Amino acid sequence: MPLIGYARVSTEDQTPLPQVQALTMAGCAKIHEEQASGGDRARPVLARVLEQIRKGDTLVVVRIDRLARSLSHLLEVIERLEARGAFFRSIEDPIDTASPQGKFTLQVLGAAAEFERALIRERTKAGLASARSAGRVGGNPGLRARDPAALRKVRLARHEGYMDRLSGTAQDWVPLVRRLRPDMAWEDVLRLVNAPLPPSRQWTQARLLRATRAYVRDGFLPETVLERAKHQPGDDRLPALVAAIRGADPDITLQAICDRLEAMRERTPRGRTTWQPSSVRMVLGRAVRLGML
Repeated sequence: MPLIGYARVSTEDQTPLPQVQALTMAGCAKIHEEQASGGDRARPVLARVLEQIRKGDTLVVVRIDRLARSLSHLLEVIERLEARGAFFRSIEDPIDTASPQGKFTLQVLGAAAEFERALIRERTKAGLASARSAGRVGGNPGLRARDPAALRKVRLARHEGYMDRLSGTAQDWVPLVRRLRPDMAWEDVLRLVNAPLPPSRQWTQARLLRATRAYVRDGFLPETVLERAKHQPGDDRLPALVAAIRGADPDITLQAICDRLEAMRERTPRGRTTWQPSSVRMVLGRAVRLGML
């Protein structure tokens, strides 16, 4: 079970050396270092680690505050690791999702996060009710007056919040969109994105397009991904799909590709709903001959 370390420091004045030493002593053969503040959503090193982590790997940190901005963010990261068959361990906290005790701790944290959200909702409702009873009108005066500067601030805050939420899911869709568009139609890209995801995290085409446009607008994806899809001969579509699956995970087995294609409801070349490794091998061979792999 490979142990992958992640060390983060906030400023140039800090050194990751103590974290690196602790991770090395914990048995981490590979350690990724990043400099970013705790509230910074742009963590390219962490995003790359989550994108590359394999089934059976364990992501290790010294403390949970080195990984997550908040409890909800921590639970979100762990959920993504579990979706890939990976585990999480914090050296100085009682969290190890590979152990029953660690899973129990995680459940307690999840309950605490939900309780915290419920308290915030209740306090907000009580505060609004108290303000109304005192004759005070809630809201931003600038917004009520339709002040352009206030409206710009709201739009910017909404965009920042949206991009922050997108950064938590980027590893699910950005690599595929970057690699497959515009050579592949959005319908097929969407199916490839959704195939390994649990139902609660699956995308709609409209949501995927909106996210892509936002990333293009902010310079995280090239404008070419939004171009019209290139025409693809009918015989080349299936090899392109299988090549995309293999390209996203070079170590994936033939049986795992079968499972992925069945989850996508993709039929075999003979029109059957059940895939066999031999059929996948044949399609992969065609993809190689077409220069897709």
